[in-house]
Amino acid sequence: MKQNQKNIAPAVENHYNCINESNKPVILLGGIGGDSHSVGLTILRQAISESGYRVRYLGTQNRLEDFFLLAPLSNIVMISSLDGHTSYYLREFAEMKKRYQSYKTLWYLGGNLHIGDGNGYESYFREAGFDRVFVKFVDVKTVLEIIEADLSGVEPIASCDTLWERSERQHFCPPVDVSDDLLDFQFFEKARREVLEHWRTGRRAECLEENADFLRRQASFAQAQALRNLGRHPLLIQPRSGVATANEQIRLFKAFKEAGSSALSYQVDSLTRNNNYIGAEESIRDCTASGISTINGFPVINHGVDVLRRIASEVKIPLQTRHSTRDPRLLAEISYAGGVTAFEGGAICYNIPYYKDYPLQESIKAWQYVDRLTGLYYDRFGIALDREFFGTLTATLIPPCLAIVVNILEAIMAVLQGVKCVSLGYAEQGNRIQDIAAIRMLRQISSELIKNMGYKDVQINTVFHQYMAAFPEDLRRAEMLIYNSSITAALAAATRVIIKTPVEALRIPSLEDNVLAINLVNQGIFAASRTQIVEKQITEECDIIRREVNAMLDSVFLCGGGSVARGIITSFQKGFIDIPFSPSIYNLGKVVTARDTEGAVRFLSIGNLQFDRELREFHRSKISDRCRAEGLISEKQSYLLIEQDVLKIPRGQYECWPLFK
Repeated sequence: MKQNQKNIAPAVENHYNCINESNKPVILLGGIGGDSHSVGLTILRQAISESGYRVRYLGTQNRLEDFFLLAPLSNIVMISSLDGHTSYYLREFAEMKKRYQSYKTLWYLGGNLHIGDGNGYESYFREAGFDRVFVKFVDVKTVLEIIEADLSGVEPIASCDTLWERSERQHFCPPVDVSDDLLDFQFFEKARREVLEHWRTGRRAECLEENADFLRRQASFAQAQALRNLGRHPLLIQPRSGVATANEQIRLFKAFKEAGSSALSYQVDSLTRNNNYIGAEESIRDCTASGISTINGFPVINHGVDVLRRIASEVKIPLQTRHSTRDPRLLAEISYAGGVTAFEGGAICYNIPYYKDYPLQESIKAWQYVDRLTGLYYDRFGIALDREFFGTLTATLIPPCLAIVVNILEAIMAVLQGVKCVSLGYAEQGNRIQDIAAIRMLRQISSELIKNMGYKDVQINTVFHQYMAAFPEDLRRAEMLIYNSSITAALAAATRVIIKTPVEALRIPSLEDNVLAINLVNQGIFAASRTQIVEKQITEECDIIRREVNAMLDSVFLCGGGSVARGIITSFQKGFIDIPFSPSIYNLGKVVTARDTEGAVRFLSIGNLQFDRELREFHRSKISDRCRAEGLISEKQSYLLIEQDVLKIPRGQYECWPLFK
């Protein structure tokens, strides 16, 4: 791609090989930087295409240069940035705009442009050279109206399909070179020496004996969850937080603990997630100098082992690292050495939903290192560290079966490397019957499989994520969502609940916002004992989920020929596992989901999932009922269900939460 791109701009200036084959304006659409949000882009892409424009789609995680090199082929360039680091990603925009000043292209920017409320950033980016800046949520209809107005009387760009094709990344799958085998210790030791040199703080994590001595004196995630599973501890409440400085992180943790949190986590910043430690260092300096946080998480690696140990010693509550890092190895090393007793992520769940071009075999090898390290702490020192998997995936309209299958595959690979404690995550979708059934099946099927493999001593926990997609802006609605969501989590008998705050749609939550959320969750857990559920409906949903999960797992195991890792890679290639709204080029993208008339998530398109005829008919019938209820009469119109379902909650277009009890 990079070699071909160098020749694109001059070629366009000379109109080389360009033929005006269409009178449709061209819109270039994509996300920038480390931001991985792809749901809105997927919907926008579809809406713009159906409105008669030619869409050139870059997907997520592009460089600013990628947009400028292709701007000459476009009437409008639309850049999305949702992780709050927009100023960092666009710091060279004004200069590049001058460099490419001969091109008459309109530039749009939208998303969460700052980790605060975004005030003042519209004028800031307009002054930098953007024609349109959207600092808050804008619905698709409004965007289409603005595009139509801006392009009125504008001559469409000539169709340069050959040049466009030369600029696209090619989907290349390297030969499969993975194994389920326990990593050879000598190989692991050699790799470990290299990993610890990735950043200057790495060497402090070198001595496993010293790390273990500190770890065994810390509050244990595994032990706290074991007590919950035995009924000796209430549902564990875990808020999410991450700030730039250690002192502020300690202040937040102590306040959360006092408010009733039973587990805490560092939410790692986007720069660290993309292994950009230099950028994280710059942000820490800026935060220290200005007193204003410009980074969207806690930069664990830059702070290092001793800072983590200070936090663990002062807070004295089970700590976890949550992230989505591309290469998690150094982060795991420093986390464990610093007293963190739980580490989230996996080869599928932290790849397919977050990265555009990250081959599965590479992520599998990286996470096998993390799991081998986790297993070593148990084998050598008897310390069970928890490994959690982000079963929420893209978090939007994810059917339970997909979340469960990914969790199980991640858990199997971890157990094969010696991990003794796993936590399987699921994101609430909004139908209480389906959500309770999902948590039950998550625990039951995974326990059965791992025991049948001969592993009788693996602790299995379930994690209930409160609604992960776009939140309602109305604070009262948001509070009721959190309250009722915690009732569902308690009724499902989850081990742990990851909580949201009422201001999710408005800003980065403050300490007070989190404390309010903790109180709401506690109230919901108490109310669960007085809430009735219809067991027959849950059993029926469990039966559907089990059949779907078994069908998918069978296809993976057959693809692998005895190897789970190879089965995963081949299944994604064939579309036997297919994650809705994924930005990854290694995800087939044929599966489409929507809600049925009762708010449960069903398959609008099953794609290549290996379901039998009866399961396919079940989903077809559910979606057909919904289409009739909405007055949709064509398959093309049915895609409108997705936009409606994604925006239903932030627009407040629902009677109550959960959508169906």
